[in-house]
Amino acid sequence: MGSARYGAGPALKRIGLLGGSFNPAHLGHRKLSLHAIRALGLDEVWWLVSPGNPLKDKAGMAPFKARIASAQRMARHAPIRVSDIEKRIKTRYTADTLQKLPRLFPRHRFIWLMGADNLAQFHKWQRWRFIAHQVPIAVIARPGYDRDAHASPAMGWMRRAVRPAAQAKNWTRWRLPALVLLRFRPDPTSATRLRAADPAWHRRYAASSPSQFRTDKLQP
Repeated sequence: MGSARYGAGPALKRIGLLGGSFNPAHLGHRKLSLHAIRALGLDEVWWLVSPGNPLKDKAGMAPFKARIASAQRMARHAPIRVSDIEKRIKTRYTADTLQKLPRLFPRHRFIWLMGADNLAQFHKWQRWRFIAHQVPIAVIARPGYDRDAHASPAMGWMRRAVRPAAQAKNWTRWRLPALVLLRFRPDPTSATRLRAADPAWHRRYAASSPSQFRTDKLQP
């Protein structure tokens, strides 16, 4: 495993990155993010709304503008920023995004957040080992997915990289790859079930003008 130490030097911002379709954004995203902020000592969580998730069927995917607007509504009054940066820097894969972000924000420190459902299929992500060498990863338990996550090929490869949850706030000093498993009372909300209950949910946002948070305006 790699021996490079992540985040040498003083960090001005400790940022958790939560990528996804947000189709739509829901209370589970918000609760996961707020828990991660507490457990990891983060300044903010950035929601990276994907223009198009390569692992998800395009059928049923709401327009990007509606997904951004739903995320902004769900993130209100919380230290959560909604970002369209992947659309603007034209990255489709997480590995490419994580390669560019440190160059754009050299004095920020990033940790990738994912639910256990994503860890279960992490080995299908493009250049997933590269991702693990770019940033620490925090995995948050999700109902029904823990067994698959622990049995996944990615977890088998990263098992020796697991760090104690009690040391989660020290993530900027960890050598990479590094993974921490966080547990809290999970929220059962599912975007799939929300879409099934209201297939036309995105129409509520059709006339909205989301004030897109532009990460490049932050002062590094």
